[in-house]
Amino acid sequence: MSNWKYLTLERTDRILTVAFDSGTKVNSLNNALMRELTQLAIELQDDSELSAIILTGRQDTFTGGMDLKDAENAKAGSISVAEQRTLLKTGPKMCAAWEALDPVTIVAIEGWCIGGGTALAVACDWRVMAADARFYVPELKLGMNMSWQSVPRFVNLIGPAKTKQLLILADPQSATTCEQWGLVDFTAEPGKSVEQAMLLAKRVANMPPIPVRMAKRGVTTAATALNNAVSYMDADQFLAAQNTEDAVEGARAFFEKRAPDFTGN
Repeated sequence: MSNWKYLTLERTDRILTVAFDSGTKVNSLNNALMRELTQLAIELQDDSELSAIILTGRQDTFTGGMDLKDAENAKAGSISVAEQRTLLKTGPKMCAAWEALDPVTIVAIEGWCIGGGTALAVACDWRVMAADARFYVPELKLGMNMSWQSVPRFVNLIGPAKTKQLLILADPQSATTCEQWGLVDFTAEPGKSVEQAMLLAKRVANMPPIPVRMAKRGVTTAATALNNAVSYMDADQFLAAQNTEDAVEGARAFFEKRAPDFTGN
């Protein structure tokens, strides 16, 4: 496999644990890290021996979401629209690559799982969340839409009404609420999400590998058949929303730690 800057891999028989760390305070997702996660998923597609993959962030937090201070994002205003559209494919390509994996993917969440981190989490099969962790989709509070083709995945998991609560009210959700909604599948004691994920992974690994892969693909295909049809334009919608006055105000308010004043412009 490749040499990774942001990823740490540990393999035991048919189970692979992948931990990512961007080195930032909130373990934010910069573009280079997301490309590594995409490349890893692509490489793992050729691994016929794996039964389960555990994906986790740091012990203190899964991720604070997209890195708004990433140098590549900072220069987006000075590049062409075509180049901006290419840059905006980084997140959805990562999510699609993880959704396409044949082994069962289990996300272990500690601390905060925010924005793009939630998009990555729902692209995987199961989510294990520490009891004191939080799930938060603040994009609309920042004057942007939720993209990375994540909206239909949310709807698949929790239905339209709760997806609207998650996105439009944009409140942080507790592990208890997430489990009640079906947004996460299992909860664990704080600091034990990877341990709980490993127990699940071992159960998967003890099952016959080929039928497991076929069952996973059949369920995923049935659940996501129309996902691309209803979300293929969300990156362009993000690009349009990003250029509004409300998006500028949302970002400014975020960094100034105040409530935004949106005008609809």
